[in-house]
Amino acid sequence: MSVRHLYLVRHGEADALGAPTDRGRRQAELLGRRLASAPIDVVWHSPLERAAVSADLMAAQLPRRPLVDVAEELIDHIPYVPPTKEMPPSIGQFFDGFDPAEARRGRRLAGALTDRFGSATRRDTHEVLVTHAYPIAWLVREALGAPPASWLSLNSANAALTIIERRPLGAELVAFNDTGHLPPELRWTGFGVIGRP
Repeated sequence: MSVRHLYLVRHGEADALGAPTDRGRRQAELLGRRLASAPIDVVWHSPLERAAVSADLMAAQLPRRPLVDVAEELIDHIPYVPPTKEMPPSIGQFFDGFDPAEARRGRRLAGALTDRFGSATRRDTHEVLVTHAYPIAWLVREALGAPPASWLSLNSANAALTIIERRPLGAELVAFNDTGHLPPELRWTGFGVIGRP
């Protein structure tokens, strides 16, 4: 039975304008070293600079030099805006000013993302997806068969590794938000202001 191995990666740390920082570049290189023993076929990335640069830096660490290419479906977007009855009170303000047209566009992008990366393949593949926190949350939610609004409860650190294996009969979440390849000072970027152990 074929297995589609998806290595979902949030880009390395970026500044307020979306340009990778020195820390973000280092995170991407370290993640590339972590993946060096996997038989990576392709590194897909979002069209945004922080993801494209992270993808190139990671791929440079891989001995097989896989194809590195853009996948428009990996763009940063809000995949699902829950109706008021499904929305936890703590996040209600998150969607202030988010209009219905933006919500429809996000749903279309989420559908395209799932269509492209949410199914098994006919042969074993190993694909890295360098993207953003929200598309990762959406793909994890979809793999687990969780309700659409549950993407809101998932976040990924910069250069964290999430692995989903897709088979013809379903998906398995192998790892989520793994930062073991990063030294402690690089592990907690990409989250809001929170206490860190």
